[in-house]
Amino acid sequence: MSLRLVCLTSALALTAGFAQAEKSFNRIASFPVIKNMAEGEDQTRESSPEIIDVTADGMTLVYTDSPLGVLGLVDITDAANPAPKGNIALPGEPTSVAVIGSIAYVGVNTSESYTQPSGQFMAFDTATGEELASCDLGGQPDSVAKAKDGSFLSIAIENERDEDLNDGIIPQMPAGNLVMVNTTENGLDCASMKMVDLTGLADIAGSDPEPEYVSINGLGETVVTLQENNHMVVVSKDGEVVSHFSAGSVDLDGIDATDERGALIFTESQQGRLREPDAVTWIDDTHFATANEGDYNGGSRGWTIFNKDGTVVYDSGVDFEHAIIQIGHYPDKRSDAKGVEPESVTFAEFDGTPYVFVGAERASVVGVYDVTDPATPVLTQLLPSGTGPEGYVTIPERGLLVSANEKDLIEDGGARAHVMLFERQDGAPVYPHLTSAGADDLIGWGAISGMVADEDGMIWAVNDSFYGFQPSIFKIDPSQTPARIIDVIRIHRANGDAAQKLDLEGITLDGKGGFYVASEGRTERAIPHAIYHVSADGLIKTNKGEITVPAELQAVEKRFGFEGITKVGNTLWMPVQREWKDDPKNLVKLVSYNLETKEWGAVHYPKTEPATGWVGLSEIVAHGDYVYIVERDNQHDDRAVTKKIYRVALSEMTPAPLGGELPVVTKEEVRDLLPDLKSTGGYVLDKVEGLAIMADGTAWVATDNDGVDDSSGETMFWSFKVE
Repeated sequence: MSLRLVCLTSALALTAGFAQAEKSFNRIASFPVIKNMAEGEDQTRESSPEIIDVTADGMTLVYTDSPLGVLGLVDITDAANPAPKGNIALPGEPTSVAVIGSIAYVGVNTSESYTQPSGQFMAFDTATGEELASCDLGGQPDSVAKAKDGSFLSIAIENERDEDLNDGIIPQMPAGNLVMVNTTENGLDCASMKMVDLTGLADIAGSDPEPEYVSINGLGETVVTLQENNHMVVVSKDGEVVSHFSAGSVDLDGIDATDERGALIFTESQQGRLREPDAVTWIDDTHFATANEGDYNGGSRGWTIFNKDGTVVYDSGVDFEHAIIQIGHYPDKRSDAKGVEPESVTFAEFDGTPYVFVGAERASVVGVYDVTDPATPVLTQLLPSGTGPEGYVTIPERGLLVSANEKDLIEDGGARAHVMLFERQDGAPVYPHLTSAGADDLIGWGAISGMVADEDGMIWAVNDSFYGFQPSIFKIDPSQTPARIIDVIRIHRANGDAAQKLDLEGITLDGKGGFYVASEGRTERAIPHAIYHVSADGLIKTNKGEITVPAELQAVEKRFGFEGITKVGNTLWMPVQREWKDDPKNLVKLVSYNLETKEWGAVHYPKTEPATGWVGLSEIVAHGDYVYIVERDNQHDDRAVTKKIYRVALSEMTPAPLGGELPVVTKEEVRDLLPDLKSTGGYVLDKVEGLAIMADGTAWVATDNDGVDDSSGETMFWSFKVE
């Protein structure tokens, strides 16, 4: 059996009328930064790689880790197998780092309060960890940038506001400024430090500039974003203001600006939305790009290229966000708070092609743009960057792009914070595996759960309760690369309203053009354990279309209910995810419902003993003489143990009445999915939720991305053959 990982040909390039690229960026490795903790250290502490750079030889990554108060080092001599090099302890919170040669220059926040900010600018030998120099900055540092010749560095002194004071409205003194300092062979020349006054420039709170990010071009000019002030400043290498201007605003149409409803509805607008840029990077000596994250009253959900005289050369508008929506990475819970939240921009030239890499923090995506013509950038790829990407570094001489992903999901039992590496390779991109690009209308999607194959080669899939106000059935064409969502059916009641109180976890065909869907109940939220008969247009017929579980099951139910549904003759089979009150340990029910006799029954299935956390069932599919069942634990990354497909012979699926002793079926392992889940260089995703098997034995598997909430948003969708 060979794994077929679907890849992008690219959907983005195709819709723009471009042919498949000869080269593309693909992820080759992920490094969990807790590996940099010394033996015996408490690995349950939060760790967070944020800003990242690389030594001149391209072999050692250096990143800031604010929660731990350290600089982390990663050996990437073998880029596909990054190795820990440990941490360098700092006297405060690191905010940014730039590396010249093998010396790391880091801004360290030592502030006692918002009104008494302080900080140090420090130099460290990355080979030995030795402190080489330290300069008093007189305020709280944020971004750090190095001159192209390494002769000096610029530091944004933000002196950030207290967001809890007066609703965060500025001005809040003291004002921020720009610091420029020369380097020496072995460190810093603190006596050369220049303080550049930025007050009186911005129309918004001009007395309180809050510099956010800096970048230096080939002329030695520093561009500074004043994010909260919605302003840009260009400063000469001598410390003189060359130009300054408002970052301006954008009119946005076709967005989702409401996050309370659990639905992807892109029909809203925001007019005059301030850009409020965060990161900035020079493209050449005349043009720079900004990531318009927003922080105060703004955030335009996109990115912009400016001429340094203030002219807007290009603005992505809603295009960047729409491309992210199509690959299932839209963070619905952030809809009213800047959407996909572009935060990072990085520039580099690879093999003569200039690229801008735009990182969307909340969508956990990096967009790869060819900026050969700065007025008409071309989106060539979207890469799965990891959870909460904050900083990027490029290593063109090695064909590498690296992301630092700050979100450590330890409190939620999720993936730990990672550094991810991408390599520019021959051939097509591997990601995304699934897209709605090319559909007549913009289709937002996520949290793919149950699946079923149709006779015409299509796959039908449902989303789960994350989208509680928009339960949907998606039609997927797996014959395309990447697989395409080509249509969507919204499940609704007779009055036309979206059917609520559903947690769709399974779908199967009714044989008459409609569907049966299984809903995992949750009594405390008034969500019943139930089966629903849905017509081809998505209608649940009142009463007749609702099949609630009998009293025998209601009496022993727990939260973790039906996870999948399949139809064998006139019988529906639903696996219960975990043990209910009457189940022996590690035995779970496969529940049956006869559509003709209306009788319920069950057998017991022996699930795997969990190594840690829990193991449960997440899908069932009938094919040939067997039912195929997905078992998974709730573990991510290198902690994952059980992600497998088993099968049970239909001859053993003889249900016994509920309430009595149930027969125990025999299972046979079909496939260990861990190698598949590791095949794209990322960490192992925990939720293998969907399985569909074609008539020829081609099995398609999908992961659930949790609606991009405390998740990387990544969806894997791949196939292999079953016997």
